[in-house]
Amino acid sequence: MASRAAAFAMTALSEFELVARLLRRNTGHRGDVVLGNGDDAAILRLPPEYDLVVSTDTLVAGVHFPPDLNPADLGYRSLAVNLSDLAAMGATPAWALLALTLPAADEAWLTEFTRGFFELADAQRVELVGGNVSRGPLSITVTIHGQVLKGQGLRRSGAGAGDLVFVSGSLGDARLALDFLERLDSLPEVARHYLYQRYARPTPRLAAGEALRPLASSCIDISDGLAADLGHLLEASGVGADIRVADLPLSPAFRQFADPATATAYALAGGDDYELCFTLPPPYADRMPTIAAQTGCALTAIGQVRAGSGLRILRSDGSEIDLAASGFRHF
Repeated sequence: MASRAAAFAMTALSEFELVARLLRRNTGHRGDVVLGNGDDAAILRLPPEYDLVVSTDTLVAGVHFPPDLNPADLGYRSLAVNLSDLAAMGATPAWALLALTLPAADEAWLTEFTRGFFELADAQRVELVGGNVSRGPLSITVTIHGQVLKGQGLRRSGAGAGDLVFVSGSLGDARLALDFLERLDSLPEVARHYLYQRYARPTPRLAAGEALRPLASSCIDISDGLAADLGHLLEASGVGADIRVADLPLSPAFRQFADPATATAYALAGGDDYELCFTLPPPYADRMPTIAAQTGCALTAIGQVRAGSGLRILRSDGSEIDLAASGFRHF
């Protein structure tokens, strides 16, 4: 019995050593990391003129991603969806914590996961400063920290009647990609690559968020679907809004492979877009083409905020769409 316990302890120790070797990585890119990964806690230094912006998100296999998703793409995606929250606040990313729950310490899987995670982390100058590893069903929790000048962080509240409603990028691509994950080979190569990347490697709109910070009256990232997330923004601001289905930005691949009914449902409630939805006082509207060009991200006006409450989704003839399923719900 003792020998079995000793063997288990050695196995567990070797697994933790494996994970530590893959995750303990101090690049030295950031001078604000006083003490990084490898101690009981990190010590970080925030400039006095900045506020700290913090968000966390958990991705669970079979709920938030297919269990067989490429591990490098999963590593990238797990950081990207958290960076999207910082983008919605107009914040600049700085540090991350990573907690992994793993069925087993698979070296090949972990090597690929960390490769994807650090690919995006390095591109955005994000330092991994700590985390945790445990055994169990596959799940990934990332806590992201960012910085924004004091009092300048964007919020969901702040939209006012008359403001324009904008979205970045295009909508519905990631949800459509899920329909094709098991049969991607049925699509032309360009469409296959585009749709898969939109799901597996979403682009956090950090540059757009920072550029919008002095202009937008409110902002939220679109993770659960436009209708649901815009609804959260309107509730926080105490206003309502009307949006036009005909103005929703859709990619060429999406238009080609989604029928009209599916296109409307996915663009409004598909989820996993990780675009920005923001409101803007009309005098700033003429600055959007310049910001779009500078950030490489389309910014499209889709409606207007009004007094009252609730979201109305309007067809071209002015009739209203009753969207029964308005975004992803956990429970």
